[in-house]
Amino acid sequence: MRKIIHIDMDAFFASVEQRDHPEYQNKPLIVGGDPGRRGVVAACSYEARKFGIHSAMPSSRAKRLCPDAIFVRPNMDAYRKVSEQIRIIFHQYTDLVEPLSLDEAYLDVSDSELCKGSATLIAQEIKQAIFKTTNLIASAGVSYNKFLAKIASDMDKPDGLYLIKPEQGEKFVEQLNIGKFHGIGKATEAKMKAAGIHNGADLKQWSEADLTLRFGKVGTHYYLIARGIDHRSVNSTRIRKSLGTEHTYDQDLDDADFMQEELKRLIEKVSENLIEKKLVGQTLTIKIKYDNFEQVTRSYTSETSLNTTAMRSLLPELLSKTDIFSRKVRLLGVSVSKLSEQDTKITISQGELFVVEEVSSE
Repeated sequence: MRKIIHIDMDAFFASVEQRDHPEYQNKPLIVGGDPGRRGVVAACSYEARKFGIHSAMPSSRAKRLCPDAIFVRPNMDAYRKVSEQIRIIFHQYTDLVEPLSLDEAYLDVSDSELCKGSATLIAQEIKQAIFKTTNLIASAGVSYNKFLAKIASDMDKPDGLYLIKPEQGEKFVEQLNIGKFHGIGKATEAKMKAAGIHNGADLKQWSEADLTLRFGKVGTHYYLIARGIDHRSVNSTRIRKSLGTEHTYDQDLDDADFMQEELKRLIEKVSENLIEKKLVGQTLTIKIKYDNFEQVTRSYTSETSLNTTAMRSLLPELLSKTDIFSRKVRLLGVSVSKLSEQDTKITISQGELFVVEEVSSE
């Protein structure tokens, strides 16, 4: 039986800002884009959450919900520094650490003899060490698999520590609202509710064959987690899938030449990021969101890695398959995928969360 811990920093970006700026403490703080420029909420303090504000919400709406909210731009250097500090703490307890983003990770402590082999006591020590080192608060979930550990870490936030024992797992899932299942997004939640699946008990009534027929290959995963089963191991060498950037414009764009130049600028930005991380990619994808919020992507995959010049030369062909010559555009984006390290393909650690700047989800 495995012992898995999921650590999640509480209101991470906002908490770092409140720690570093005492004038923000105990106030509704929003980290994200300008509410007057189609910004989006990247994170918010618990004081702001009382007004119904949450991440991915348009900053303009957040401002309407809480006119007195303080808006600050993300300080990624500060967040990365804290992330490095907590990673060091994690590795003091196990080498099996799987980062999910800057502020959360899975830890497998199954073979640890620390704290008398108690995963709960290890989680408690890690929380204390994080606070002592960073003056920030983390929540922890402890269970026998990743799915339940992730759910558990969210149960008693902030400053939570929640344990789901093996004998409790299946019953716990039965009572869990389907919207609380990690990995089930809004669209799948709506699809499940339309099929009469509102909680784990409802999901458990479906056979694996029926779930696969209805939801595809992921149906097998749904069948297992409905019974508290998750065989996924903690993987300390995750392969990063893509790197990208995008921008939402203050005014809708209607000049195709200007848009092509903007995409070239975004390609330069992504290329610099790839060089910094010593990565190369073979697939270029451009993303366009029209003024009516309809979104399209167009991609090209090469047999060899794409350099900056090659990516720029692909733009005319990709753009010819869009409607930018006849429709207005509010967002442009570029991403590169099918990544590998320069010169040799090896797995790479997912070391940070790539944050997209000022992307509206209205």
